[in-house]
Amino acid sequence: MTTATNLSELTGDYVIDGSHSRIGFVARHAMVTKVRGAFNEFDGKISIDGDKPENTTAAVTLKVASIDTRNAQRDGHLTTNDFLDVETHPEITFVSTSAKQVDEDNFEITGDLTIKGITKSITIPFAFEGVAVDPYGQTRVGFEGSHTINRKDYGVTWNAALETGGVLVSEKVVLEFEISAVKQA
Repeated sequence: MTTATNLSELTGDYVIDGSHSRIGFVARHAMVTKVRGAFNEFDGKISIDGDKPENTTAAVTLKVASIDTRNAQRDGHLTTNDFLDVETHPEITFVSTSAKQVDEDNFEITGDLTIKGITKSITIPFAFEGVAVDPYGQTRVGFEGSHTINRKDYGVTWNAALETGGVLVSEKVVLEFEISAVKQA
């Protein structure tokens, strides 16, 4: 982990390493369990300003067609207009608008999340997980964060009533970010 006194050593541009990162989600199913999923294809960039963390920026693009809940039938349904409408909206994006250092290892990144053509501002709390030089001489940083959204705010409204009451899919969806990013030369 870093401290506030050496945060400036992290200054630079980073590319998210998709093979060592996970961007996923959790939603309640049938009111009794959770379904977890992830996007297998995404890319992103982070520009860290260690001297002025408020100048840090981030941008991420997720490929909707890469959604993976470990169930092909469900994944297929999630890409239809009932949910994410991959034909019209093939990507989900997040572009930061501000950054704030909360304490030594915690940050808040505020930005525009666009799902299904609808953009809303959200703030994602991130914990700095550390910095390391990998065996290839690349500097890597790690961050983890999560944020709960209401999917209906993004036009994702499909649902089915349950015989016992309640609905098949929760409105609340937790977005999860486990990020490993590589510093660019």
